[in-house]
Amino acid sequence: MIRVVLIDDHKVVSRGVKTYLESFPDMTVTGIATSGEEALQLLPTCPADVVIVDLLMPGGIDGVETTRRIHAAYPQLKIVALTASIDEARLMGVLRAGAHGYVRKDAEPETLLAAVRAVFKGKTYVDPSVAGTVLQMNDPRDELTTRETEVLRALAFGRSNKEIATELFISEETVKTHVGRLFSKLGIENRAQAVVQALKRRIVAIDDL
Repeated sequence: MIRVVLIDDHKVVSRGVKTYLESFPDMTVTGIATSGEEALQLLPTCPADVVIVDLLMPGGIDGVETTRRIHAAYPQLKIVALTASIDEARLMGVLRAGAHGYVRKDAEPETLLAAVRAVFKGKTYVDPSVAGTVLQMNDPRDELTTRETEVLRALAFGRSNKEIATELFISEETVKTHVGRLFSKLGIENRAQAVVQALKRRIVAIDDL
């Protein structure tokens, strides 16, 4: 059973999402909050595996800051950002803050369901419609070496350093070096952001993920 907490200032949206998710036998919504502040008070007493956060909540702390605080306090929780925005800066910002998934509010309900299930399993999920926009922003000037491309592809598929080392017949220390260089070159801070960069460079396709 995947336990979900919803954070959205629109009660109609939250109740609609709750009804939809709970129509599936592996989903249960254990709590609903209407603001970031309320969510931070709710989570200590509310069992959860996945948190769905609206990024554009008025007043108080916004969705990105809410994501940052939840991730800092509960690093084991998986976070899906729900937003009307397809701006790459906002996408990268919320992934940097600790989100594992990113879904547009006008997406099909099945997309949100897929995101919740994917992040619960430890994967990163980017709404395919957002990924399409990200692809259009590709900058070919930012070239990677063949080995860096191989490592980035493996990161996008969720491989651990040990798995990458085995796959590429190199040591874990060498993998760590490549990952560090990749993060520095691409200006990223975590593996969720690496997925976006792999999509931008067409190293992986959204269907592959």
